[in-house]
Amino acid sequence: MSYFTIAGVQMHALHHGDNTEAMRHRIDVLMSRFPQVQMVLFSELMPMGASPHHAQPFPSHAEQLFCQIAEQHRIWLIPGSMFEQTDDGIFNTLSVINPHGQVVARYRKMFPFRPYEAGVESGSEFVVFDVPNVARFGVSICYDMWFPETTRTLAAMGAEVILHPTMTDTIDRDIELSIARTNAAVNQCYFFDINGAGAIGNGRSIVVGPSGDVIHQAGTGEEVMPIEVDLNRVRRERETGLRGLGQPLKSFRDRAVDFSLYRSETGSSPFLDTLGPLQKPRRADIEEY
Repeated sequence: MSYFTIAGVQMHALHHGDNTEAMRHRIDVLMSRFPQVQMVLFSELMPMGASPHHAQPFPSHAEQLFCQIAEQHRIWLIPGSMFEQTDDGIFNTLSVINPHGQVVARYRKMFPFRPYEAGVESGSEFVVFDVPNVARFGVSICYDMWFPETTRTLAAMGAEVILHPTMTDTIDRDIELSIARTNAAVNQCYFFDINGAGAIGNGRSIVVGPSGDVIHQAGTGEEVMPIEVDLNRVRRERETGLRGLGQPLKSFRDRAVDFSLYRSETGSSPFLDTLGPLQKPRRADIEEY
């Protein structure tokens, strides 16, 4: 199968609190209106809001609810992410649920938005999963995409579509739109960057094709985006080049350069070590002016 329909959902929700019933209602309406949809993707921290105080051990009641919904509608479902409570701390975790209502993968955000996303641990394992006879998908969350190594690794693992829930309510959203397009182009893949709206995001979700082309960019309000992707397009462009030109994945594979930075256990360098601690900026005291 070459064609597959994915619906990104950009919706208003409570910043702190349970949004699961609102999500259930949105899926019910979506599937009634667009029955061709095969996968549904929500934004980061949509189900339970953006406070780590709502962290729960997995499998949680909310996750089980989404399993029931996925099985009911026979869809792949990525209900954004939720804070997961573990013995090792709190993680920002995404669940991948198949049409049988089974959790086939969980991904823990690798790059919490520090220093602002305080008290949240970093995940360390990349996650890809296969939709049988369709494609391989990769997942990442919000700030992860600012680090090109994350999307490049997923592409090197065979991902043809990147599913990327985000929760951005800050003034750097325009930069993220450029990063989404760049990630799609340099890795020759589809990139679904789905944001929240209202209190849990400033919208402007974006779906990008494997040439870095904008397939759809949402506004700032609520919006449902059913997009049919053509996986043959990914395979053809990876074979012949972006717009018949550059073949960045092959060039990366055949590179002569050895990136010495990554041989360090920490990925640090003498220059990076001079940048100081990772902490929030502070205003100067009045007497310092």
